Amino acid sequence: MQANALQFLKIQLQFNNEVISKNLAGISNEEAMVFPNGEVNNVNWVLGHLIFIRNAMIKILGGTTVWNDEEYSFYDRGAKPLEHKNEFPDFEFLKSKFEKSSEEIFSALEKMVNVKPETVEDLAALMLHEIYHAGQFGILRRILGKEGAIK
Repeated sequence: MQANALQFLKIQLQFNNEVISKNLAGISNEEAMVFPNGEVNNVNWVLGHLIFIRNAMIKILGGTTVWNDEEYSFYDRGAKPLEHKNEFPDFEFLKSKFEKSSEEIFSALEKMVNVKPETVEDLAALMLHEIYHAGQFGILRRILGKEGAIK
């Protein structure tokens, strides 16, 4: 069962990567900084938040995190993005860190042998969280006036 759960997480991660990549295609740094209605989380924050959460996943898996969470704590749950918008890194930097997080998670998953059921549950919860935010990119993309990317 554990091997099947890990395989499922790998497949889900790959699907998420594809959905997120398609939804982020063609979005500029300037567009990623637009706060819809002047308050809704922007593309930059949602992507940074996913990287922040992926770091938690990487830690659970025993891998090497892609950045120092303290330095990027404004992407943590409960942060107020509008208060930190001047601290947000460039969108290309975030996309590269997101890709690096994928590589690190896949690498760590490949090395896992004995997995505790609670670890699988934690990873599944984090993956559900990521799926939730991945869907937001599709909505934010449309708000920015772009055509839907998932057909």
